[in-house]
Amino acid sequence: MDLGLKNKVVVVTGAAGLKGSIGETIVQALANEGAIPVIVCRNDRGYGYESDLQKRGIDSIFVKTDLSDSAQIESAAKTIGDKYGRVDALINNVGVNDGAGLDASIDDFMYSLKLNLVSFFAMTKYCLPYIKKVKGNILNIGSKVALTGQGNTSGYAAAKGGVLGLTREWAVDLIKEGIRSNAIIIAESWTPAYDSWIKTLENGEEKLKSIIKKIPLENRMTTPQEIADLCLFTISEKSSHTTGQFITVDGGYVHLDRALLTE
Repeated sequence: MDLGLKNKVVVVTGAAGLKGSIGETIVQALANEGAIPVIVCRNDRGYGYESDLQKRGIDSIFVKTDLSDSAQIESAAKTIGDKYGRVDALINNVGVNDGAGLDASIDDFMYSLKLNLVSFFAMTKYCLPYIKKVKGNILNIGSKVALTGQGNTSGYAAAKGGVLGLTREWAVDLIKEGIRSNAIIIAESWTPAYDSWIKTLENGEEKLKSIIKKIPLENRMTTPQEIADLCLFTISEKSSHTTGQFITVDGGYVHLDRALLTE
């Protein structure tokens, strides 16, 4: 299906993760559709991704940015606006489940909010003039933790809950502008970060098997590619009448009846 994303400028935050991370997979999927991904992240890995994309003839740039710093976000948005003059879609993807629980310091909790929530607000605020120029749209990457809790991650849970609140608030704020705002909710997806987390557990392999067993559809994790595909569909004109929605891609993990989970 041609999603009509050719030459669309799509900003993706937190997109310089390891190969196979959600942000990096979204960037590659955009490039494959002929879009122009703009990578906003603090990791220098982004320079390599920028070079690879430019070698493919894609006018992509990496804007190195600490997404916990609103001044750097403002500067990044200006850089993007000066180069392209528009933003056809903004994908707020950055997210770190940092384990800032009730025993964390207030500073650690506030940092989690800055990175995982305030960055969404700041990036949207500063990109909005360029989004308005072309009636672009906003897509926020959410997490099941906002709906289910997880334990020992108050900062991340609060931030992801806030992300869902902002998604609907912006849908209301911007509806007269013809700008859509939606969120994708992710549960269990096999990423490099997930792999690293499993390896920190004493009984990691058993824990992984237990999680996979509880995913109703096909007893497997969601792939980053499946997440990227849904992101691209949602920002495209194929979803032109969809706004204020939380779209879950999780194989039924969060919402389906646990009676499905029979041996």
